[in-house]
Amino acid sequence: MKGAPSRPRGKRASRSKSKEHVADALRSVYQRAVDEDIPPEMLDLLGKLD
Repeated sequence: MKGAPSRPRGKRASRSKSKEHVADALRSVYQRAVDEDIPPEMLDLLGKLD
């Protein structure tokens, strides 16, 4: 029985860098959403729920 073909190390490293880039991009988008101000109209609507 033959073993699974080995991957070149370069591909694994580039995939890792690619995943890291995606993770950084997602963190950045999330942080911008968290930092965004809540529009006054939305705060007004939320206040009416009380």
